[in-house]
Amino acid sequence: MSGGRPVLDRFRLLAAALVVCIHTGPLASWSPAADFWLCRVLARIAVPFFFLCSGYFLARSGWRDTGRFLKKTLLLYAAAVALYLPLNLYGGGYGPLEWGRRLVTEGTLYHLWYFPAVITGVLVSRGLARLGTRRALALAGALYLLGLGGDSYYGLVRRLPGAGAFYDGVFRVFSQSRNGLFFAPLFLLLGAAGLRWSRRTSALGAGVSLAAMSAEGFFLRELGWQRHDSMYLFLPLCMVFFFSLLLEQNQGEDRRARRMSMLIYLVHPLCIVLVRGGAKAAGLTPWLVKDSRGHFLAVWALSLAAAWVLDVLRPLRVPPRGRAWREVDLGALEHNARTLRDMLPQGCELMAVLKADAYGHGAVRCARRLRREEVRAFAVACLAEGIALRKGGVGGTILILGYTPPEAVPLLRRWRLTQTVADAAHGHALADMGIPIRVHLALDTGMRRLGIPAEDLEVLESLYRRRELRIGGVFSHLCVSDDLSQETYTKDQLDRFYRAVKRLRQAGHDVGKLHVQASYGLLNLPPQPCGYVRAGIVLYGVSSGEARRQPELRPVLSLRARVACVRTLRPGDRAGYGLDFLAQRETRLAVVTIGYADGLPRELAKRGGRVLLHGVSCPMAGRMCMDQLLVDVTEAPEVRAGDIATLIGRDGRAFIPAEETAERCGTIANELLSRLGTRTVLTFG
Repeated sequence: MSGGRPVLDRFRLLAAALVVCIHTGPLASWSPAADFWLCRVLARIAVPFFFLCSGYFLARSGWRDTGRFLKKTLLLYAAAVALYLPLNLYGGGYGPLEWGRRLVTEGTLYHLWYFPAVITGVLVSRGLARLGTRRALALAGALYLLGLGGDSYYGLVRRLPGAGAFYDGVFRVFSQSRNGLFFAPLFLLLGAAGLRWSRRTSALGAGVSLAAMSAEGFFLRELGWQRHDSMYLFLPLCMVFFFSLLLEQNQGEDRRARRMSMLIYLVHPLCIVLVRGGAKAAGLTPWLVKDSRGHFLAVWALSLAAAWVLDVLRPLRVPPRGRAWREVDLGALEHNARTLRDMLPQGCELMAVLKADAYGHGAVRCARRLRREEVRAFAVACLAEGIALRKGGVGGTILILGYTPPEAVPLLRRWRLTQTVADAAHGHALADMGIPIRVHLALDTGMRRLGIPAEDLEVLESLYRRRELRIGGVFSHLCVSDDLSQETYTKDQLDRFYRAVKRLRQAGHDVGKLHVQASYGLLNLPPQPCGYVRAGIVLYGVSSGEARRQPELRPVLSLRARVACVRTLRPGDRAGYGLDFLAQRETRLAVVTIGYADGLPRELAKRGGRVLLHGVSCPMAGRMCMDQLLVDVTEAPEVRAGDIATLIGRDGRAFIPAEETAERCGTIANELLSRLGTRTVLTFG
């Protein structure tokens, strides 16, 4: 739990209690009218509140977390269906068609309607949100009014011409109109809007609208118009003011309250069955079943206990920010992709290079985010990296830039990967496997690394004659494009590349997509007549050479670690391996939980390495250890155990670029970032 008052999360527990009220009727044996108000009016704010929270948090991420939210919801729904399967079977179950309908529209037990409703509602709301807030709310409001006619106002609306037939059709699909089409979108979008007023206005609005909804509920009950009572005309207004009141007071989060509320929602119907069965077996039916207050209290207590036990027994994960971690700003990655794409000529696409786990940034998550920016082509170094992307659900073209042995051709075909032909022998060996695969031809124009000599037309044509090689592109690599003093050599490479391409075309071959520019080819050369530009290190907002053009790119990765403890040394005291650090004055040394086994160059501490603590630059001290390093924090504000140290990235106004750290150790940012070890956990924002 973080600081502040997590009002939203804690109110979830009260909302869960209200749901239990709906299904137990706590005041039924005391006052039917009071029970109606509690369960059929007041408690109707519970599920809309859950929808408002979901919409609010999804909108804060720009709806980018929709996929993750839906996946988590589907898993919970599947677990709930499995949990209640014995009850369904005991009650007679359903036929296959009815099972399918219930799974998609209303759940397999009375409280599980929430899951298909929120899934459908989120999909509808995300689509409507693209129209803008006002239009989205207007359309969602219209859907709500249609649903209202099939709920609390059914007795009135069904008298209208054609209304009866319309709602008969609706009820053949949905048993109730409180679903993801009519009910959920309005509350999800109201939560997404995050409307706020002053505390006084919100409290007054919530009170007045709740009173109006109460009067509405009793009025409709008296007239007998209600087919169901989940939807009221004043309910959205009540929820808007009430949610504003909660938002105005909310600070921080209480994840345990969030988990407990969902667990209570899931298990309370099972607890109702257990209480009734246990009361009958123990002879306590008059107190725990017939007495509505005793029944509610027993069910609530059992639900709370069951949720607590399940929460305690849940699998625990290592805190991602407990020791050392990499923070990846996916928003910055999107910005960089848009910026680089704007530099491309018409008809040219960005090919995102994701070698070495996207230079230490997390290849799968980066690729998924880039696909939202319409990036459809990716490059990796080896077969394993390409397969990992496919297993992560990444579509589009995936080009393997490195060597793949011919015996792995079946894997290239299975995972729909495009292989680089490293040289003539490699190309023929791939073709000899007898399995058609997609390939790009690498031309050696002067780097003397992989590739077929650009002048060897006969060899190139022999590869075009191999039917198993589906050649979709031709490329080369400019080895000194990051050095402005070597422009003549780069121009010579380009000339050799385009001469080879021209000869292939004159020979009648389809060369497919051309690509010759990598990161510094893009920054230092004029636009080229190619289909792709392979953007590598610059895509992540980092430089490793000279650039003629300086687009506004943002660093994507920050490296951080925790302070384990702080010690005070007197003048003359020594510390670290070899007692290498000598205190010249009274010195405060912080132990930071990261070392050379996490990918940092061991010599960094000796070459002026520094970290940021509370926005202050603090020098590393002594020798770097395998798992820790020492930092002189004498000049920093009070540093204590648990504080966050920044090794790459921003802390307040202070900033340590990856390029600075790499330069201190005589290397480039590409190497530094790619070496960051798996112990530095990846986190994404």
